Amino acid sequence: MRPVKIVTDSCSDLPKELREKYNIDYMMMNTVRNGKETPASLDWEFYSPKELYDAIRAGERVTTTMVPVAEFQRYFKTELEKGNDIVYVGCSGKCSGSVNVGAKEAETLLKDYPDATICCIDSLNACVGEGLVVIRAAKFRDQGMSAKEIEAAVKPIRNDVNQFVTVHNLNALKAAGRVTGSSAFFGNLLGVKPIIISDKVGNNVPIKKAKGRLNSLKEIVALMKEGVADVKNPEIYIVHADSAEEAKDLEELVREEIPGAITYITYIGPIIGASIGADALGLFAFGKSIERFAV
Repeated sequence: MRPVKIVTDSCSDLPKELREKYNIDYMMMNTVRNGKETPASLDWEFYSPKELYDAIRAGERVTTTMVPVAEFQRYFKTELEKGNDIVYVGCSGKCSGSVNVGAKEAETLLKDYPDATICCIDSLNACVGEGLVVIRAAKFRDQGMSAKEIEAAVKPIRNDVNQFVTVHNLNALKAAGRVTGSSAFFGNLLGVKPIIISDKVGNNVPIKKAKGRLNSLKEIVALMKEGVADVKNPEIYIVHADSAEEAKDLEELVREEIPGAITYITYIGPIIGASIGADALGLFAFGKSIERFAV
């Protein structure tokens, strides 16, 4: 059986230590500021989190690109030349066209490598939700699965990712086209904080609202507690958009309400950060199927 490489993209928000732990590669998208494209590094090589989020706080419009075609061609061809098969787990197709571009480039390249396999999987998630699906794919690889077997094992678990994110308002998400149903749900009312999930087809949708920041944090913890009720010692990832102190407070809430939880705090990366805005906070973990929410 051919060796399998697991690769994701900048939307996965997996820090270097986790990528190295699970032997995961990633292909960079780009952020665009003042007409200049910069690779969206998950290691913050080109600007710091504070620089990005302070610019957003100041009203700067930061846009993003998909994984460039040339990046797919470079990575795929390099690994095929090494004799590797590839499993690419990409951002939700409802948020990015990258997984479809990757599939198209894979189809073209495989004409010259008839014995190879490239599987391009829509994670139906973004941010660390996507990252959790990628990690699971890497674990399947380490169990000795082939690329096709990994694809078959990953697809049924994508809706088991529980995402509960709160933001100050929906302005950034609406501007980026990353959230649906917001106008019908509510306007940006003073002090009202939306709770956003990734639904069963990969849309970001608001499902609840809370009055005030603290109540919104308590709400996402309560939702996560219910979501992981059947999981022993759940691994819960806490993400933040340059609000590290609040992330620590959120971690304390998680530990109080979900005894035995294993917590991990990390940044929301450049691509998701540009879309969600500064000071967002969220929780991610595998648990009950997200299909339980009627949205």
